[in-house]
Amino acid sequence: MSLDRAREAQLSQAMIDRFVRFGQYGRDMNADGILITCSAFGPAIDKLEASVDIPILRPNEAMFHAAVARGSKIGMLATFAPAIATMTDEFDDYIRSSGKHATLRTILVEHAIDLLKKGDAESHNRLVAARAPELSDCDAILLAHFSTSRAVDAVRAVTPVPVLTAPDAAVARMRELVEQAATAHV
Repeated sequence: MSLDRAREAQLSQAMIDRFVRFGQYGRDMNADGILITCSAFGPAIDKLEASVDIPILRPNEAMFHAAVARGSKIGMLATFAPAIATMTDEFDDYIRSSGKHATLRTILVEHAIDLLKKGDAESHNRLVAARAPELSDCDAILLAHFSTSRAVDAVRAVTPVPVLTAPDAAVARMRELVEQAATAHV
Protein backbone atom coordinates (compact mmCIF):
# COMPACT_ATOMS: atom_id res chain seq x y z
CA MET A 1 0.00 0.00 0.00
CA SER A 2 2.91 2.39 0.53
CA LEU A 3 3.58 2.42 -3.23
CA ASP A 4 -0.02 3.48 -3.85
CA ARG A 5 0.19 6.01 -1.01
CA ALA A 6 3.32 7.56 -2.54
CA ARG A 7 1.28 8.34 -5.67
CA GLU A 8 -1.21 10.42 -3.67
CA ALA A 9 -0.39 13.95 -2.51
CA GLN A 10 -3.15 13.65 0.10
CA LEU A 11 -4.45 10.45 1.65
CA SER A 12 -7.68 9.72 -0.24
CA GLN A 13 -10.86 8.36 1.30
CA ALA A 14 -10.56 5.33 -0.99
CA MET A 15 -7.07 4.60 0.41
CA ILE A 16 -8.33 5.07 3.98
CA ASP A 17 -11.20 2.65 3.37
CA ARG A 18 -8.85 0.10 1.79
CA PHE A 19 -6.44 0.37 4.72
CA VAL A 20 -9.23 -0.15 7.27
CA ARG A 21 -10.59 -3.17 5.37
CA PHE A 22 -7.09 -4.67 5.35
CA GLY A 23 -6.76 -4.22 9.10
CA GLN A 24 -10.23 -5.66 9.70
CA TYR A 25 -9.23 -8.66 7.61
CA GLY A 26 -6.26 -9.18 9.94
CA ARG A 27 -8.58 -9.12 12.94
CA ASP A 28 -10.97 -11.52 11.17
CA MET A 29 -8.03 -13.88 10.65
CA ASN A 30 -7.54 -13.94 14.45
CA ALA A 31 -4.58 -11.60 14.69
CA ASP A 32 -3.79 -10.79 18.32
CA GLY A 33 -2.63 -7.30 17.39
CA ILE A 34 -1.73 -5.18 14.39
CA LEU A 35 1.56 -3.36 14.01
CA ILE A 36 1.35 -0.64 11.37
CA THR A 37 4.67 -0.20 9.55
CA CYS A 38 4.16 3.05 7.62
CA SER A 39 3.40 6.46 9.09
CA ALA A 40 1.95 7.89 5.91
CA PHE A 41 -1.48 6.47 6.86
CA GLY A 42 -2.21 8.50 10.03
CA PRO A 43 -5.94 9.19 9.50
CA ALA A 44 -6.46 5.61 8.29
CA ILE A 45 -4.83 4.27 11.45
CA ASP A 46 -7.25 6.38 13.51
CA LYS A 47 -10.23 4.83 11.71
CA LEU A 48 -8.82 1.32 12.03
CA GLU A 49 -8.28 1.77 15.77
CA ALA A 50 -11.94 2.75 16.14
CA SER A 51 -13.13 -0.29 14.19
CA VAL A 52 -11.32 -3.24 15.83
CA ASP A 53 -11.01 -4.57 19.36
CA ILE A 54 -7.39 -5.72 19.26
CA PRO A 55 -4.22 -3.73 20.02
CA ILE A 56 -3.11 -1.43 17.21
CA LEU A 57 0.39 -0.01 17.45
CA ARG A 58 1.44 2.92 15.35
CA PRO A 59 4.84 2.48 13.72
CA ASN A 60 6.73 4.94 15.86
CA GLU A 61 4.84 5.13 19.12
CA ALA A 62 7.23 2.85 21.02
CA MET A 63 10.28 4.49 19.45
CA PHE A 64 9.07 7.95 20.52
CA HIS A 65 8.64 6.67 24.06
CA ALA A 66 12.19 5.29 24.11
CA ALA A 67 13.63 8.48 22.57
CA VAL A 68 11.99 10.86 25.03
CA ALA A 69 13.26 8.68 27.87
CA ARG A 70 16.77 9.70 26.68
CA GLY A 71 16.14 13.45 26.53
CA SER A 72 14.12 16.26 25.01
CA LYS A 73 16.05 17.02 21.82
CA ILE A 74 15.21 14.34 19.27
CA GLY A 75 16.55 14.06 15.72
CA MET A 76 15.08 11.94 12.95
CA LEU A 77 16.49 10.69 9.66
CA ALA A 78 13.75 10.08 7.09
CA THR A 79 13.90 8.76 3.54
CA PHE A 80 10.19 8.75 2.56
CA ALA A 81 8.95 12.35 2.31
CA PRO A 82 5.18 11.58 2.39
CA ALA A 83 5.56 10.12 5.89
CA ILE A 84 7.29 13.11 7.49
CA ALA A 85 4.18 15.20 8.17
CA THR A 86 2.25 12.34 9.72
CA MET A 87 5.28 11.25 11.76
CA THR A 88 5.72 14.78 13.05
CA ASP A 89 2.03 14.88 13.96
CA GLU A 90 2.38 11.50 15.70
CA PHE A 91 5.39 12.77 17.65
CA ASP A 92 3.57 15.94 18.68
CA ASP A 93 0.50 13.90 19.70
CA TYR A 94 2.69 11.55 21.72
CA ILE A 95 4.37 14.48 23.48
CA ARG A 96 1.01 16.10 24.28
CA SER A 97 -0.52 12.86 25.60
CA SER A 98 2.57 11.93 27.63
CA GLY A 99 2.83 15.32 29.30
CA LYS A 100 6.53 15.49 28.43
CA HIS A 101 8.44 18.20 26.62
CA ALA A 102 10.53 17.39 23.56
CA THR A 103 11.33 18.74 20.13
CA LEU A 104 11.82 16.87 16.88
CA ARG A 105 14.17 17.91 14.06
CA THR A 106 13.89 15.87 10.88
CA ILE A 107 16.34 15.52 8.01
CA LEU A 108 15.09 14.09 4.73
CA VAL A 109 17.80 11.95 3.17
CA GLU A 110 17.17 12.57 -0.52
CA HIS A 111 17.40 9.64 -2.95
CA ALA A 112 18.09 7.00 -0.31
CA ILE A 113 14.68 5.34 -0.71
CA ASP A 114 15.16 5.23 -4.49
CA LEU A 115 18.43 3.36 -4.05
CA LEU A 116 16.78 0.93 -1.68
CA LYS A 117 13.94 0.29 -4.14
CA LYS A 118 16.61 -0.57 -6.73
CA GLY A 119 18.13 -3.09 -4.34
CA ASP A 120 21.14 -1.00 -3.36
CA ALA A 121 20.87 -1.19 0.45
CA GLU A 122 24.55 -0.42 0.93
CA SER A 123 24.29 2.97 -0.81
CA HIS A 124 21.01 3.67 1.03
CA ASN A 125 22.74 3.02 4.34
CA ARG A 126 25.73 5.14 3.39
CA LEU A 127 23.52 8.13 2.48
CA VAL A 128 21.54 7.84 5.71
CA ALA A 129 24.69 7.58 7.83
CA ALA A 130 26.27 10.55 6.05
CA ARG A 131 23.52 12.84 7.39
CA ALA A 132 23.59 11.54 10.99
CA PRO A 133 26.40 13.85 12.22
CA GLU A 134 24.07 16.81 11.53
CA LEU A 135 22.04 15.55 14.52
CA SER A 136 25.01 15.24 16.89
CA ASP A 137 23.50 17.76 19.29
CA CYS A 138 20.44 15.55 19.85
CA ASP A 139 19.72 13.23 22.77
CA ALA A 140 18.57 10.46 20.42
CA ILE A 141 18.38 9.85 16.68
CA LEU A 142 15.37 8.06 15.22
CA LEU A 143 15.53 6.13 11.97
CA ALA A 144 12.14 7.16 10.69
CA HIS A 145 10.94 4.13 8.77
CA PHE A 146 11.03 0.40 9.15
CA SER A 147 12.91 0.31 5.84
CA THR A 148 15.48 2.80 7.16
CA SER A 149 16.28 0.60 10.16
CA ARG A 150 18.64 -1.42 7.98
CA ALA A 151 21.02 1.55 8.23
CA VAL A 152 21.28 1.36 12.04
CA ASP A 153 24.81 -0.08 12.12
CA ALA A 154 26.10 2.47 9.60
CA VAL A 155 24.54 5.34 11.55
CA ARG A 156 25.82 4.08 14.91
CA ALA A 157 29.31 3.92 13.40
CA VAL A 158 29.36 7.69 12.76
CA THR A 159 27.70 9.10 15.87
CA PRO A 160 27.88 8.62 19.63
CA VAL A 161 24.20 9.63 19.93
CA PRO A 162 21.85 6.71 20.73
CA VAL A 163 20.17 5.52 17.52
CA LEU A 164 16.70 4.00 17.77
CA THR A 165 14.70 1.99 15.26
CA ALA A 166 10.95 1.51 15.10
CA PRO A 167 11.03 -2.27 14.56
CA ASP A 168 13.01 -3.03 17.71
CA ALA A 169 10.92 -0.74 19.88
CA ALA A 170 7.64 -1.78 18.26
CA VAL A 171 8.12 -5.52 18.61
CA ALA A 172 8.83 -5.20 22.32
CA ARG A 173 5.84 -2.89 22.85
CA MET A 174 3.45 -5.04 20.76
CA ARG A 175 4.41 -8.07 22.82
CA GLU A 176 3.45 -6.12 25.97
CA LEU A 177 0.12 -4.97 24.48
CA VAL A 178 -0.87 -8.47 23.30
CA GLU A 179 0.01 -9.94 26.69
CA GLN A 180 -2.03 -7.23 28.45
CA ALA A 181 -5.00 -7.86 26.14
CA ALA A 182 -4.79 -11.63 26.72
CA THR A 183 -4.69 -11.12 30.47
CA ALA A 184 -7.68 -8.76 30.32
CA HIS A 185 -9.75 -11.37 28.45
CA VAL A 186 -9.00 -14.21 30.91
